[in-house]
Amino acid sequence: MSDLKMRIKTEALRLGFSHCGVAQNDTLEQLRPFYSAFIGRNGHAGMQYLETNFEKRLHPELVVPDTKSVIALLWNYYPPEIIPEEDNFIISKYAYGVDYHGLVRNRLNELINFMKLSCGNIRAGAFVDSGAVLEKAWAQKCGVGWQGKNTLIINKTAGSFFFIGIILTDLILEPDTPETDHCGTCRNCAEACPTGALDTSYQLDIPRCISYLTIESREEIPAGLRSNLNDRIYGCDICQDVCPYNRFATPHQTPAFLPSEPLMNLRKKDWIALSETDFNTIFEKSPVKRAGYRRLMHVIQMPPPIQT
Repeated sequence: MSDLKMRIKTEALRLGFSHCGVAQNDTLEQLRPFYSAFIGRNGHAGMQYLETNFEKRLHPELVVPDTKSVIALLWNYYPPEIIPEEDNFIISKYAYGVDYHGLVRNRLNELINFMKLSCGNIRAGAFVDSGAVLEKAWAQKCGVGWQGKNTLIINKTAGSFFFIGIILTDLILEPDTPETDHCGTCRNCAEACPTGALDTSYQLDIPRCISYLTIESREEIPAGLRSNLNDRIYGCDICQDVCPYNRFATPHQTPAFLPSEPLMNLRKKDWIALSETDFNTIFEKSPVKRAGYRRLMHVIQMPPPIQT
C-alpha cells in the first residue's frame, strides 16, 4: 500500500498538482449537527446545491460505491503577477485565466487512468467543486491543509491559493496523518474582512461575503454592504491576502491561468465602457463569464448608498 501511494503521489506531482494526500474513507457523520443547523438557519443563503444530497456529502460510498480511500489534491493558482489594482476594479485571482474546472478535472482523470494502469479495473470518481463531496473536510483529513478561520484550506508551507481536487476510489491506500489547526490566535482575516463575513472564526456568514454578493447572488446588494466592496466586482481575496501563511505562496506554472493582455490592460474607465461583445471576447473561457455581462455591469455601475 505504501509503495502504491508513493507512486500515485509522484504521478500527481508530475501532472502538476502541488500536494497530494490520502485518507481512509470513514463517515463524516460528526459534521451532521453543524451542517444540519447551517442549512436549518439558511446559512447557505438559498444556494440549493449545498442542501441537496446531504447524506451523500457525509458518506462518500453513496457517491462512488465501495469507496475505501479518498485522495485530496491541491493545484496552485497564485499568480506570478497581480493585475494592477490602482484605478481599477478587482477580480479574484482564481479568475485571472480560464475556468479551472475542466483543466483540474482532466488532470484528475489522468491520475485515475494511471491508477487503473497500475491496479487494474478499479472504481474511481473525480470531483472539482462538483458532486456531493465535502472537499475541505477531506483535504484536512488527507493532511494537505487545515480549514482555517477564513474557512479556506491552508497549507502550512504554501498558503491557501489552491483549487481542491478529490478522488474517491475503492483502492485501499495507506492513509496520511490528518492536518491540525495552525491558525492560533491570529484573526487577520476577520479583522480585514470589510463586510464582517468572518466575525465568527471558522464560519462564513455567506450573505455578507463579497464573493457571494458578486458571484452567486442575483439579488440587489444591500446598501449597508455596497460601500464595503472596495472595488471588488467578482470575488474577493482579502482574507487570503492578509493570511500569514500566504507569505509562502509561490507563483503557479500554469499558462492557462495567466490573465490575457486585454484583461491586464483594463482600468476603471475601460470596465465602465465595456461592451457585451468585448466582455464575451475577454472572458470567453473565464469563470467571470458565469456572472454574465449584465450582472457584472450592474455591480460596476451601482450607485453608492445614500448617506443618512
